[in-house]
Amino acid sequence: MKHYNIPVFVAHMGCPHDCVFCSQKTITGTQDIMTPYKAKKIIDKFLKEINPQGYVEIAFFGGSFTGIPKEERTAFLEVASKYVRKGTVSGIRLSTRPDYITEEILTELKNHGVTAIELGVQSLDSEVLMLSGRGHDAECVKTAVELIRKFPFELGLQMMTGLPGDSFEKSLQTAHEFVKLKPDTVRIYPTLVIKGTALEKLYQSGKYTPMSVEDAAELLGELKEIFDSAGIKIIRMGLQTTEEISRDGEVVAGPFHEAIGELAKSNIFLKKLYKLLENYNGSEAVVGCNKGEVSQVIGHKRCNAQAIYNKYKIKLVVIPDSETDKGKLKILR
Repeated sequence: MKHYNIPVFVAHMGCPHDCVFCSQKTITGTQDIMTPYKAKKIIDKFLKEINPQGYVEIAFFGGSFTGIPKEERTAFLEVASKYVRKGTVSGIRLSTRPDYITEEILTELKNHGVTAIELGVQSLDSEVLMLSGRGHDAECVKTAVELIRKFPFELGLQMMTGLPGDSFEKSLQTAHEFVKLKPDTVRIYPTLVIKGTALEKLYQSGKYTPMSVEDAAELLGELKEIFDSAGIKIIRMGLQTTEEISRDGEVVAGPFHEAIGELAKSNIFLKKLYKLLENYNGSEAVVGCNKGEVSQVIGHKRCNAQAIYNKYKIKLVVIPDSETDKGKLKILR
C-alpha cells in the first residue's frame, strides 16, 4: 500500500531559538505563518489529488510541533484528528525537539490520533550539539525516546551530518547510538549553509568548512549500511528540493545535490565493485545485479563505470540478473 504524507509546514513554530544551521522558511518551502484554517485547506486540496486507498498521514513538519503553545497546538490537532476519526486519513505525523516531550504532551497527541513522532536529534555528540546551538544534550534525547516508547507511536530520528565540530567518525558514532535507541525510521540530512543563518557567518569568516558532495555521499553510504543492517528504515537522505532552496544564492555552500541519496547508494556499490574486480583479468566485465539496482551500480551519470575504468582499465557492463539478490553483485562473464 502506497504511503502518502500530506505536508503541513508549521515553519519555525514552537522553536525556542535558531540553531546555527536553521532557516526554516527556506528549508520547508514556505514564507507564510501556518494557521489551522490554512492547514485544513491544504489537507482538503491534497485529499482530492491522491489515492484514498493508500496509507495517508497528515504531517506537521518544519517546526517543533510540541513547542507550539498548547491552545494553538490543540487547534491544529483538532483540525487533523477530524480526518482520522472519519477514516479519511490513517494518522498524524509530526516533527519536534527532544526537549519538548512530556508525558502530558504525549497523552494529548495520542488522544488526537497522532501515529508517528520524529525527533530532530541531529547529533548525539555533546560538542556538536553545543556548537550547533541546539540547547539540549544527548541525555535529553534518550529521555525523550524512553517517554515516547511508553506510547504506541512510530518513532523517527532525524540526523544531520557535517555540523560544526562534527567529523566522519562522530557521525558514524551517532548512527551507532541511534541504533541502540531502536527507532522505526531515520532521516539523514547533510548540513547546508543557508543564506542568512549563523552558519553562513561562520562559513564566511572561515570558522566553518562544509563537506563536499563526494565526502557527504560517502558518509551517507556508510550510514545507510549501518541502518540497513539494523533493520531501520531510512525515509530520506538529503533535503527535499523546494523552489526556495533551489533559488540562486539561497544555498551558500555545502553538499547540495538533488540526487545525493542516489550518489550515496552508488558509493556503496562502488566499494563492492572495487572488491569484486580487484583480481579480475580482462578488459570488460559483465556484472549482474538486482534488476532494481542497475542504475545505482552503474552510478549517477555513469560515475561508477568511469571509476572502475580509471582504476582497473576495465569496461563495466551492468545487467539485471534474476538470480542476484538485492544489494549483491556477481560477475557473469
